[in-house]
Amino acid sequence: MAASVDDPPAVRRARLSPDERRAQLIALGVAALAEHPLGELNIEVLATEAGVSRALLFHYFGSRQGFQREIVKTAGDSMLQATEPDPGLAPLPRLTDTLRRTVGFVRAHAGTFSSLVRGPASGDPQIRAVVEQARLLQTERVVALFRELGAEPSPRLRIGLRGWLAFTEQALVDTAISEQLTDEELVAVLQESLHGIAERLEPAASRVLFGA
Repeated sequence: MAASVDDPPAVRRARLSPDERRAQLIALGVAALAEHPLGELNIEVLATEAGVSRALLFHYFGSRQGFQREIVKTAGDSMLQATEPDPGLAPLPRLTDTLRRTVGFVRAHAGTFSSLVRGPASGDPQIRAVVEQARLLQTERVVALFRELGAEPSPRLRIGLRGWLAFTEQALVDTAISEQLTDEELVAVLQESLHGIAERLEPAASRVLFGA
């Protein structure tokens, strides 16, 4: 018998493997992160968009926090990959290039970046650990610039670099997202602030990277 024009259309759900379904759910979560803080992501809505039940989502990730951790890790990995330093450049041009691409990423993914740097506010220690691991990697990228030029950063300078990273995150949230400065102006602010910290805490290492 032919279907009536009044019959609702059949809902066809794609058959995905467990790995494909997990990847789909994470991708939906990362996309939602651009519009909503991590703690405000609506699990029920995301499950509905994927065509699965809330229970199945929890089956894949264990809990709401488990799902949030995977979202944060995936979003953070995307940023780290997009801003991977270019080994073909000398240390100082490499720093400038990385900062330019970081600013560009934040301009294009403002909501996601803001949610990422505020991830620790979720109160979940494992989410904080994911964000902290990304920050450690970013700090080590700067350490590598000095080290490549024969200047091993002292504990004092390492503390300064972590402080500079916190400043950079806040400057990107406050300035890049609101576009108060051009890309080049913001890159200059970030690079000059790093120069100033290094010069104050470890002048010899500063001269190696930035010159006199």
